[in-house]
Amino acid sequence: MNKPARNLNIAELVAQDTAHHFHPFTDHKSLHAAGGARMITHASGVNIWDGAGRKYIDAMSGLWCVNIGYGRKELADAAYSQMLDLPYYNTFFKTSSVPATELAAKVASLLPERFQRIFFVNSGSEANDTMVRLIRHYWALKGKTYRKTFITRERAYHGSTMISASLGGMVGMHEQGGLPLPGFTHVRQPHWYDFGGNMTPEEFGLHAAAEVEKRILEVGPDNVAAFVAEPLQGAGGVIIPPSTYWPEVSRICKKHGILIVADEVICGFGRTGKMFGHETFGFEPDVVIMAKGLSSGYMPIGAVAVSETILKDFFDLGGEFYHGYTYSGHPVACAVALENIRIIEEEKLVERVAELAPYLKQKMETLLDHPIVGEVRTVGFIGALELTNDKKNRGRFADSGRVGTICRDHCIASGLIMRACWDTMVFAPPFCITKEEIDAFAKLARTALDLTHADVKAEMVG
Repeated sequence: MNKPARNLNIAELVAQDTAHHFHPFTDHKSLHAAGGARMITHASGVNIWDGAGRKYIDAMSGLWCVNIGYGRKELADAAYSQMLDLPYYNTFFKTSSVPATELAAKVASLLPERFQRIFFVNSGSEANDTMVRLIRHYWALKGKTYRKTFITRERAYHGSTMISASLGGMVGMHEQGGLPLPGFTHVRQPHWYDFGGNMTPEEFGLHAAAEVEKRILEVGPDNVAAFVAEPLQGAGGVIIPPSTYWPEVSRICKKHGILIVADEVICGFGRTGKMFGHETFGFEPDVVIMAKGLSSGYMPIGAVAVSETILKDFFDLGGEFYHGYTYSGHPVACAVALENIRIIEEEKLVERVAELAPYLKQKMETLLDHPIVGEVRTVGFIGALELTNDKKNRGRFADSGRVGTICRDHCIASGLIMRACWDTMVFAPPFCITKEEIDAFAKLARTALDLTHADVKAEMVG
């Protein structure tokens, strides 16, 4: 597939977009100065094409979500068939639909046995919003209305609603809208490259976990509702915690009776080489947040899995949980998600990620010889390149994010989609990527790094 399904007037579309489309996470002044948006017209496998016919390797799976790759007709057929049967009905007031029922059972079957019930939403943001309300209500049912504070991490991303942005630790987001709201506090992320100093990664993992306990004690254990974290931090720069981190955090939370929430929006459905990231990192959450990979981004859908220990109080004490969305358990989205999971399982895509992950790691680590690459880290099909002006001392360029943006722009110009998180280049390719496409990805990344180095050479130390 190398052309769109219909003839398009790209110049007219860009003009319309500039005039009428208010984009998320976009500097609109620079967008307009650049002449408008890059119009993506079609996609297949790991590739996307823009309106000028340029082909890109999408090493970001869209926004970490197109796990099975682009162009799977089976998902379009599932949506079409469901639209003919039942295009919409709600799941409020003791009502359900066949796809919502079947998807709830299927997702539960993929999780540990303590997770038997699934609450459907439309995004990761809504899933985290739901989780906060649900956990606060849980503690209220137990007569502990004072347990309201959520501990999360700096540079964590948990969504863009007022609640999920408060839950996250993105300072730039907090500065817009008077966030965080009360009841949310953040601890330093377990990022050895930036904060490990002379400690080994294993020593630093214990140190970072101790920061969690310190905050628990500052807030007061009886006031803490939950500790919320991604197994690894995605938009924070693919921060992969040291091996000692999660076992120690789990021990600390269990010691103080603190619930653990695993935000699996990025890691879930195979990204780390297991179905869920908490399996990869070896910890047991009480609540699991899902979205992106649930439908591989083909339809908006998210979910919250809650352990039976928590839900027991909801059922025993009765009463209505006053929460939900018009499109919770949307039948078309659920049908597409079911087909997506079928493909993941039948084509053994999680096993494929585990099998090819060492090859991806090996190819990306060939970039360690580059003058501006300070660290390469990967797990499964997700990873990061740290850009540095001083390899020996893990130095950073001035104006955090400036050099990452330069590199991102060179990637795009070279035919590669990688994302800059400050001065960290991150990647998360679709699970269908081949060894040959991984080779091409690494080659394009080196080209972009070379061009970036030429731009910032004068700033290098040593």
